[in-house]
Formats: sequence, structure tokens, C-alpha cells
Amino acid sequence: MGFSAHAWWLLAPGQPLVQRELRLQEPGPGQAVVEVLACGLCHTDLGYADGSVPPKHALPLVLGHEVVGKVVAAGEGAEHLIGQSVIVPAVLPCGKCAYCKAGRGNACPKQVMPGNDDHGGFATHLLVPAAPLQPVGQLAVGDLRALSVVADAVSTAWQAVRRAQLQAGDVAFVVGSGGVGSFVVQIAKALGAAVVALDTSESRLSAALALGADIAVAVAGRPGKEVKAQAQGFAKQRGVDSLNWRIFECSGAAAGQQLAWSLLGRCATYVQVGYCAQPVELRLSNLMAFDGTALGSWGCPPEQYPPVLDLIASGQVQLAPLVDYAPMSQVNELLGAMAGHQLTKRMVLDPLT
Repeated sequence: MGFSAHAWWLLAPGQPLVQRELRLQEPGPGQAVVEVLACGLCHTDLGYADGSVPPKHALPLVLGHEVVGKVVAAGEGAEHLIGQSVIVPAVLPCGKCAYCKAGRGNACPKQVMPGNDDHGGFATHLLVPAAPLQPVGQLAVGDLRALSVVADAVSTAWQAVRRAQLQAGDVAFVVGSGGVGSFVVQIAKALGAAVVALDTSESRLSAALALGADIAVAVAGRPGKEVKAQAQGFAKQRGVDSLNWRIFECSGAAAGQQLAWSLLGRCATYVQVGYCAQPVELRLSNLMAFDGTALGSWGCPPEQYPPVLDLIASGQVQLAPLVDYAPMSQVNELLGAMAGHQLTKRMVLDPLT
């Protein structure tokens, strides 16, 4: 019989999403149908919608990859999840390949990303692999819908900090302190690092300070050398050698990547978190000359979600100040606002309104 869902479809790049029916098949072994409580709106969705980033699934496609909801049906082996509230990770690995067994399931070649590899969360229901789903239990967060952003923004930040092997006493430079960067700020601070937030927006810098950043470095309209001197000067004043610098590029902008790269010091670690479609010119010899480390970070393996949820439960990572809610019916207007840089919070969309 299957399930009948309502969904907002991308039919062609650059065109408004259209509300239509989505037919889902009955879940097979190891699959689950999730009734969507909320789905976050990510800049990646804008890239798919405007055509600047082609999704892997052919159009038409239902976008959306930050989902929290309830399991309403499950196939063989996943029946225990029925009735549970769950986060649907943005990266759903197979759990069986060499990458998954090595703890690198976020890079699984067979991974499924809702709203990219298959239909996503801009819908009332979606069909997904069951094993990676993350039950949220009795986690007290006020509005359960806020947990949708854990599926990408928060868990991606956690994975980036893990990749950097950040330790207490390190200095974390967060270039692009909004979005994912706002959660890198909080997680790095929770783990005992001193945090330098760098951004072009005064409002995002103020928010970063409120979330625990030790210093905010304004970037807009300033020479790069001056920005670099202020940011690195903070670390030097604290007596932290560049061996213990962790640089997180979260802006997703060419200028942000160039700035973050310029912060490299002797034996420092650079982590690329943001996505930028355009090529960026960097002097790779800096990596050689400083004996530095450069890492990429994509998504988060599902087994790393419990410590993320622990940080939220303890209050060390806050969601409420950074999210706002809107009906899914406003998705086109919100995509336009995102394109115009008019959104100040991460929007969480309710598919029933």
C-alpha cells in the first residue's frame, strides 16, 4: 500500500518549489518511515534550488536534510523504533563497508543524504535506512523541533572539532561564526579551548561572544594582515604556541577560505568545514613550510551523535538562540531571503503548516 505524503518538490533549478503528493513504498528490511516534525533549512538546500550545486538524484527531488520526527512504520529488524522520536542524520552510511568499519561512516561511498541522494525532509514523511536513526529519548530542549539542526549544523561542527583533535588549552579560530560556525564556537569552548570568532557581520560576532567566544575579530573592511595580527596576537598573548592552534573555516566563502589559510602557523591544524563552489587560490607551500596539517570534514558518523546530544542536554551547546520557526509553506520565500543574506537564524520548517 505505501504511504501518501505531502512534499515540496524541486522540479527545475532556479524555479520555486512546488507542493505535490509524494508516494512512499512500505518500508523494507532495515528501513523506516519517519513522520517529519520539522526540517531545517540549510544553505546547501539553496545551492540545490538555485542550480549552483547539482544534487546527485535526478530532478524532480524533495529537498531537506535536517530532520527530526517520529518513526511510524518500520521493516524487519527496525520494528523497535516504531513510535520513537528520532533525528535523521544528514549522512546515512551503510554501516558495513571498510569506511564504516574504520569509524569513517561519514565518508561511506554508499551513504544516503536525504534531499540529495533521495527524497528528503521537505515533506510530511520520508523513507530512510533505519540503523543510523538517533532516538532522542527524554532529551529536554524546550521545542523538540529545534533538534532538527543537530542532523547537520551541530553534528557537522562536532565532527570538525573531532577531526582537529582539539584539546583543552588549545586556541580555536572560527572563520565564519554563524551557522555551523556558531556550533563550532560552542563545542570548542565546552571542550576547554579559547575561541577566536572571525566574521564580516557584527551581529554574528556579538552572538558568538554570547555563546562563549573569548574574542570577536571583525573582518569587513579591514586589511587581511591586520585581521591576522589581531587573531594570532590573542593566541600569543595567552602563551599558546601555534602547535595548539585549530583553524576552522566555516564561512563557505572564497575570502573566508583565504583568510583561514593565512592563519596557519608552525604545526597548526586547519579544518575545512564550509563549502565554496568557486575555485580559491591558496599557497599550498605554507602547509609544507609550517609542517602543518590540513583536513576536510564532511557530516558526522551516526555513532558520534550521543556525545553531541549530551552537550545539548548539559546546556553547553544551545539551540534556542540560533533557530527560528516557520511553516513549510513559506519555503520559497525563505530560500529567497537566504539568497539575499536576510536570515539571522537557522530556519526550522514545520511541514504541517
